[in-house]
Amino acid sequence: METEIPAMLTARQLIRPERFTFHSARMRMKHVTKEELAAMDAQSDRCALELSDARVDVLGYACLVAIMSMGHGYHRESQARLQKVTAENGAPAPVVTSAGALVEALGVIGAKRIAVVAPYMKPLTKMVIDYIEAEGVTVVTHRALEISDNLKVAAHDPAKLPGIVAELDTSDVDAIVLSACVQMPSLASVAKVEAMTGKPTLTAAVATTYQMLKALDLEPVVPGAGCLLSGAY
Repeated sequence: METEIPAMLTARQLIRPERFTFHSARMRMKHVTKEELAAMDAQSDRCALELSDARVDVLGYACLVAIMSMGHGYHRESQARLQKVTAENGAPAPVVTSAGALVEALGVIGAKRIAVVAPYMKPLTKMVIDYIEAEGVTVVTHRALEISDNLKVAAHDPAKLPGIVAELDTSDVDAIVLSACVQMPSLASVAKVEAMTGKPTLTAAVATTYQMLKALDLEPVVPGAGCLLSGAY
């Protein structure tokens, strides 16, 4: 989130007049386990409060699996609660979660059958799949990379993603979720996978950028970030 979303919005500045600043508050987590994810999510109210002190225009919750591990539909509850925190601080701002953004983006492009690549261990990957399917989207095929260390997730080489997708049968899917995690780098391979498969390809970070731009009433367009941010939606 802290690298790819600024990269996308900086790229957008080359073709549109708006300019952006980026502000972060951190929730602690070292290992991607259900227990640490729950402890991390408990810190989200503090982060929203801290960021609202800066009078930001939109907030993005950067951990998809933290939201999805809290139960089906939790992104709606989280977004409403965190937005209330900003309002009570006198700085009301819309809140976008990467989990909600991904689900909503799949609806925007009309995808009902998808392929998913996730860095998580298999139990957490199943939790993500179940969450997405509870929102009415079928995960036809997937790959769990089984990386438990959060820093190693961030260090995964995005150049490996096209090869991983090539090993999946994507012939019967409407779209590919190249990274169901804002921590795992993927932006550099989105256009390549889209060209390779002929399928719309998005990531949690791409979807979050789309929803943040929509929340700001700005045209959701970013060069080189795949079909969702092509200006077609």
